[in-house]
Formats: sequence, structure tokens, C-alpha cells
Amino acid sequence: MRTTQQLSITLPNEMAEFVRSKVANGEYATDSEVIRDALRALAARDRAVESWLRESVVPAAAALKAHPTRALDPDAVRQSLASRRASRS
Repeated sequence: MRTTQQLSITLPNEMAEFVRSKVANGEYATDSEVIRDALRALAARDRAVESWLRESVVPAAAALKAHPTRALDPDAVRQSLASRRASRS
């Protein structure tokens, strides 16, 4: 049983040139290797975003829902960021 599938894709000229340059300068042996590596990086990014949403955003949203009075208004956030920025200067 085959473990790969052949696809035909169309890329903008700039992307196609980028793929070819990666092969030409020896970073990859084939165009397919460049695309596979790019897809692995995309999958890793998707996993990282999903993890961040699950581990940080959902708990923060739940905490805010449970205690809405603890939320900061936009002006308070701006003032806090401005004072942090000023203290670093």
C-alpha cells in the first residue's frame, strides 16, 4: 500500500521561486521536501495555537465569566501599558 499521494499544486511565482531557491542552494533535495517541511511547520503552528487556546484563552475566559468585576476596562489597560513603557525608557 502506498504511503504517499501525488498532488498537483499551483503557487504564485514568488512562492515557486522560493521553493526552487531552497532546492538550488542545497537546503532541500526536492521541491516536494520543501513543501512537506512547510506543511509540517504549519501543522506545528496549528497545534501550538490550539494548545494556547485550550491552556490559556479558555481558562482566562472562564475566569472572566465567573468574576466579571475583575476585568480591566480599555483605559486601564492603556494606562498600565503606558506606565510600563515609561518605566523601561
